[in-house]
Amino acid sequence: MGELTIWTLDWVPERPRGFVRDLRLRWACEEAGLDYTVRTIPFEGRETNHLARQPFGQVPFLSDGDLELFESGACLLHLARQSERLMPRDPAGEAETLQWTIAALNSIEMASVPWWFLTISGEAENRLTGWLGQRLGQLEAVLAGRDWLAAGRFTVADLLMADVLRVPEVRALGHRPASEAYVQRVTGRPAFRKVHDAQLRQFAAADAARG
Repeated sequence: MGELTIWTLDWVPERPRGFVRDLRLRWACEEAGLDYTVRTIPFEGRETNHLARQPFGQVPFLSDGDLELFESGACLLHLARQSERLMPRDPAGEAETLQWTIAALNSIEMASVPWWFLTISGEAENRLTGWLGQRLGQLEAVLAGRDWLAAGRFTVADLLMADVLRVPEVRALGHRPASEAYVQRVTGRPAFRKVHDAQLRQFAAADAARG
């Protein structure tokens, strides 16, 4: 393992603060006890100013020595493999953790993100509501029977799933007490509170710097 550097934007508007996805990587490092540095790229020109490292012009991306990775899910799995706190070492626990990490991205976030975009755009009738509601209901049934998604304990799968579910509009869609308790349990962890506050402070400081 080399020196870990998490790259994000130097500033964002108020709305995504606390939800920019470099938070996922910072959170994983804090949970695993991995040293890391946060560096930034300019918000202006963000679609094209870092295409050599992120071909879609997004953040975050991760540097681990000479290794560079993009996509938050791939970066999380890379970090998880460096710490048993994030991913169990036994084959069954590792497989279950990987399964639920991919489920957070492919089964839940794949439905929640386009639904969210339509919702905030003022779509009078969001036709994705039924699809997302079904997925969230299915997950609610799972969470009603367990505290953690994999291996009977907190893993990187919980970190990612809770980050997907904690979006306010998603939390407000329907009555899902087990899911809400799950989000509160996972985001109540000290590591989450630390990196969430750090991201908010970073962007607040950028406000002052921008005048």
